[in-house]
Amino acid sequence: MRKPNKYLLILLTTVVAYMLFEYYRPKPIDWSPTYQNDDKIPFGTQALFELLPDVLPQSSLQTVRLPIYNFLGESKLPSRSNYVFICQEFKADSIEQLRLLDYVKRGNTVFISAYAIPESLGDTLGFKADVKEQSEADTTLRQNLVNPQLRKPGGYNFFHDDGRNFLVIKKPKNSTVLGRNARKEPVFIEIHFGKGTFFIHNLPLAFTNYYVLDTKTADYAFKALSYLPVQQTYWDEYQKQGRFNEDQQSIFRYIRSQPALNWAYYLILIGLLAYAIFAGKRTQRIIPVVEAPKNTSLDFVKTVGRMYFQQGDHDNLARKKIQYFLADIRERYSLNTTSLDKEFTEALARKSGVSLVETSELVMLLRNAQKSVSLSEFDLLTLNRAIEKFKQSEPGFN
Repeated sequence: MRKPNKYLLILLTTVVAYMLFEYYRPKPIDWSPTYQNDDKIPFGTQALFELLPDVLPQSSLQTVRLPIYNFLGESKLPSRSNYVFICQEFKADSIEQLRLLDYVKRGNTVFISAYAIPESLGDTLGFKADVKEQSEADTTLRQNLVNPQLRKPGGYNFFHDDGRNFLVIKKPKNSTVLGRNARKEPVFIEIHFGKGTFFIHNLPLAFTNYYVLDTKTADYAFKALSYLPVQQTYWDEYQKQGRFNEDQQSIFRYIRSQPALNWAYYLILIGLLAYAIFAGKRTQRIIPVVEAPKNTSLDFVKTVGRMYFQQGDHDNLARKKIQYFLADIRERYSLNTTSLDKEFTEALARKSGVSLVETSELVMLLRNAQKSVSLSEFDLLTLNRAIEKFKQSEPGFN
């Protein structure tokens, strides 16, 4: 039975141990300002969203997970409704702003609470979301509502806010101030547009769980939202969570949204990469060394040559040597070796690149050997040296 790979076991143990550690350790408080209606963290808005039907008892509350353009252009809406945005930064391009303005112009209501609001929308409605210098930050700055029936003695302090944000009114005739800070700067205004109304609020932190559940500030969010007419209300979550809710999100999206699972995911990737680099090399089978095929025909020729030489058949061996050499000349240079004359000698010297003198000496030896009746051992050795010398002098012969 094959033993389990120790590197794989180490990787699996590490991942499981890390996931258990992350799951059971005390979770640090997440102070991220998400403003999401399903977040229980301090700066989520789950508490407000669940309690909002008590403020608007005769209306129904519906979550919107579509862009402004798609929702207002493709949805069948009632004749009158509210559209609520609570986010860090309100985002709407020029086309979405036109849809939103047309929606309000027809008699509907839009409530926007955000620190940053597009200047183009502000120019159209006659206001600007401004911010003071960092040196003027004041976490003790009090906020209050203007309506005497809604004012709270001493005001409200949202100390996680630095107090630098405020609104500048450019068209006083169309605007009504509903809330101010201690510097008398507007932070909550009402703007009439066509048959409908925009409510612009510059302190979204006031609607989060932390301040809705704090008895000192709990009523502020509900007082601000009490200006909304009692009618169908749409709560935007697209600007904070995108199109898909948890049931529609992929498993991978969920993993990336959870810190412990996200780190475990990266740990698995790093571990698999390390395994591929190190363990893969260690378990690779040894590649056998394959020897190059031997030229057995050359060994055969040498064996035959030794046999002739040992038997003393020098004449036969010399004539076969001449025969094989001339056959090679014919194949290599396409020369006719029938007549070893001057014309052949010059052609061989020219094509082989060997000097004419050396070529002439070799051809003369070959011609004399062919005419001899019998060749001795001396003649064989002389002829062999001349042929080998010619081969060595010939460029590219080997």
